[in-house]
Amino acid sequence: MYKILEKRELNPTVALMVIEAPAVARKAEPGQFIILRTDEDGERIPLTIADFDREKGTVTIIFQIVGSTTEKLGHLNVGDELVDFAGPLGNPTETEGLRKVAVVGGGVGCAIAYPIAKKLHEQGSIVHSVVGFRNKDLVILEKDFEVCSDVMKKMSDDGSWGEKGLVTNALEELIKSGEEYDEVITIGPVIMMKFVSELTRKYGIKTIVSMNPVMIDGTGMCGGCRLTVGGETKFACVDGPDFDGHLVDFDEAMVRSAMYKPFERAKHEETCKLFRNA
Repeated sequence: MYKILEKRELNPTVALMVIEAPAVARKAEPGQFIILRTDEDGERIPLTIADFDREKGTVTIIFQIVGSTTEKLGHLNVGDELVDFAGPLGNPTETEGLRKVAVVGGGVGCAIAYPIAKKLHEQGSIVHSVVGFRNKDLVILEKDFEVCSDVMKKMSDDGSWGEKGLVTNALEELIKSGEEYDEVITIGPVIMMKFVSELTRKYGIKTIVSMNPVMIDGTGMCGGCRLTVGGETKFACVDGPDFDGHLVDFDEAMVRSAMYKPFERAKHEETCKLFRNA
């Protein structure tokens, strides 16, 4: 069993938990993920590792309440335990040799972008962070990004936080001002990663995206997380989750993701009713 040591609400629908998981913490690296179950009858869901502490044996996860399992997870508190917490899974984000990087995060994807920006900063890379949210009420990890960023651009759809506009607007301004990046790493909604990749293609800048389609087993056996990358079928759980953004078929990925939305909403509502009637 994996005990919850800390729980914090980052915004109305996003929460942070610190989990006691020494075996996972020992091997974890930025970019990897875990698969958890809240209880014996629960489904398996993947969550990216937001942080870890090898000495304390803890792993931090950040999750948005969108489905049945994240709703259940949101009702757990410090001292409660998860039945499964398997990982680390997937391949770590490659950061070695990168001198100057733009890390572009959107929404809850910033929870994945932050540990990568942190690692780059710790290894001596110049980090320019471009982070975007719909509005100020949804902002997460603002102070954390400020600590590990040489330059930080804050964007919001309505202008209530930072500048009004899209992350692509801020990234293009940096590029046009003369900033030269070894790589752009972008994590967030699929549509955001698509447009970031289209922008960087125009300027010839290598771009890495983190793909998080539906996963079940995390070993490549179920095939649920398949993607088309460079005309070939890849599996996000074992081949990724990081891929060359200029090769990913984002339109196919968005269509596949949308297939599960009605089921996800229905199960979420069903779970909410259980808690309301409890």
